[in-house]
Amino acid sequence: MAKLTLRAESSYLFSHTTSTSHSQPSSFTSAPKRRRLLSFPSKHSLKFRVFCSIKEKESVKKVNGLPAGDKVHRVGSGSDSEGESGLESGSGAVGFDLDWPPWKNIPQRYKLIGTTSLAFVICNMDKVNLSIAIIPMSHQFGWSSSVAGLVQSSFFWGYALSQLPGGWLAKIFGGRKVLEIGVLTWSLATALVPFVAGFTPGLIVSRILVGIGEGVSPSAATDLIARTIPLEERSRAVAVVFGGLSVGSVAGFLLAPPLIQNLGWEYVFYIFSLLGIGWYVGFQFLEGQASWVGSRSDMRTAQQTSPKELGDSLKDVPWKAFFRSEAVWAMIYAHFCGSWGHYTCLAWLPTYFSEELNLNLTEAAWVSILPPLASIFVTSVASQIADNLISSGVQTTTVRKLCQTIAFLSPAACMTLSSLDLGLPHWEVVGILTGGLALSSFAISGLYCTHQDISPEYASILLGITNTVGALPGVVGVALTGYLLDSTHSWSMSLFLPSILFYLTGTIVWLVFASSKPQTFTKGD
Repeated sequence: MAKLTLRAESSYLFSHTTSTSHSQPSSFTSAPKRRRLLSFPSKHSLKFRVFCSIKEKESVKKVNGLPAGDKVHRVGSGSDSEGESGLESGSGAVGFDLDWPPWKNIPQRYKLIGTTSLAFVICNMDKVNLSIAIIPMSHQFGWSSSVAGLVQSSFFWGYALSQLPGGWLAKIFGGRKVLEIGVLTWSLATALVPFVAGFTPGLIVSRILVGIGEGVSPSAATDLIARTIPLEERSRAVAVVFGGLSVGSVAGFLLAPPLIQNLGWEYVFYIFSLLGIGWYVGFQFLEGQASWVGSRSDMRTAQQTSPKELGDSLKDVPWKAFFRSEAVWAMIYAHFCGSWGHYTCLAWLPTYFSEELNLNLTEAAWVSILPPLASIFVTSVASQIADNLISSGVQTTTVRKLCQTIAFLSPAACMTLSSLDLGLPHWEVVGILTGGLALSSFAISGLYCTHQDISPEYASILLGITNTVGALPGVVGVALTGYLLDSTHSWSMSLFLPSILFYLTGTIVWLVFASSKPQTFTKGD
């Protein structure tokens, strides 16, 4: 008796076994050692194998209609080797294999950027959730503006502390592993918030842990981009990844109000934390499918690195050379100035819209969506402009200076108009602030690309340095805004004026000292 195994690949799955006796030979098996190719008229592209005879295995044959560039895979283990296919001689099975998962044939660097961007979406969702929840929480626990500012600023304590360690760990273990641990850390810490909200020290500790988890993420992402993305694609890659922060802000402001009104403010933290845990689980699956380039080698590096080697690697970082560079100092100060305006507005704009413009919780949250929503559009436009200018021969330093200048002067001008008593209607104030804060996203193609420009090797550590200083406005500025608001009862003095001053001085320092010229940092410098 001869058995036939027919394997085809299309959009359906089925199995069948055909056996014939000697008295009734089948036309398919009349020549036991002969291979035949079958073709069925169909709108679906088919690929199939015919295994005929007792000890014979067939390679894949392609049928007319196979799309160009499609890859052929075995049903079963997915391995290309016969030994791993799990097919025994004489076995009979007919099956169709989908081209699954759908992202299988996407270039690895795009998978890398897309997954990292999704992590940043969840990152900002867990950052802004407290900006909305702080309003009902303050009412429930009787917090003043000063206490609310202290609670919100505690996130940035952990965020600042984890920047340099995050940059160093990303360089040693690779950005993929550091990002994975960071997402899990901040997600679990987010889930703790409702349990400790009534105990202020515990609440502060939980938010510090969220800050630590999120604090290592920018350096991890910068390491990934610097090592895998070419210069002519770098602005777009940075825009997609860090643009996830704007998407996360929009998603957070959209989802938080209905969750609070229908389920209670606690569920904002429960549900958002589950998204991060889900990302972590999905990341493990993607690693198991080898979807991330070099993930295996990163794990081997981590396992083979001893504590002594870690210490030696830390000593090998040319710290003194970094701080002798004017370009590095320009990045540090620019990061501080940009973060002051960004973090204070991120934390206090919902309250500003609620108290100053007399909007309810849902209206304040929806209006708060507008700046990050507009930033998504501005980021994509700015990155295209920057990459096109560089590709056409404009000096990289010139492009970075132009983008960062727009990022600073635009919000400064709009905040000045909003802080003056011009008798503008509320919708015009919202529109002015939205435009200014959206244009500040030009920094993605300015400051945030400069770390990779001047040193791909140390980009993660350089971002760790600048982001450490850039996190200080979150620690000081957010709390100081609440204190000034209690003291002056003026949003112009407490929220807008300090940001305007830093935007203006940051522009001057950036234009004078910034540079994207590649630098070789050595300990002998």
